[in-house]
Amino acid sequence: MKLKQLSLFLENKPGALSRPMRLLAKARLNILTLSIADTNQFGILRLILRDWEKAKQLLEQDGFVVRVTDMVAVEVKDRPGGLAEILDVLGKSGINVEFMYAFTEKRENQAVLIFRFDDPDAAIRVLQKNGINVIDSGDLLKQLED
Repeated sequence: MKLKQLSLFLENKPGALSRPMRLLAKARLNILTLSIADTNQFGILRLILRDWEKAKQLLEQDGFVVRVTDMVAVEVKDRPGGLAEILDVLGKSGINVEFMYAFTEKRENQAVLIFRFDDPDAAIRVLQKNGINVIDSGDLLKQLED
């Protein structure tokens, strides 16, 4: 059910983002989705790749400190209020959303959002109990191959 996300710190300066991108491109590792957040001095690059273990190894060999985080992909009704409904379910259950970002693909007119929860396993149980589709990571990755 969970996806593995790689996170690494980058200096906030010209060319810093291209270094890990060139490394992954040279290894022919395709990024499925990513997010970057910044401050004045550094940024946090978050990546989801099919072969995350190989990507982690390559990045670490090149001097990056890489953190692996469990993420949860959730189908969200692609209409006004779709996300609010899911956040209401989570909030009522005491599940904290640490951060989230959109996935680049849709599934049958549903948006796909990637969430980092304080307790991913509890979040999955609560979402499923409330009829919200948590996407199996294997199914999501297979869909992207088609």
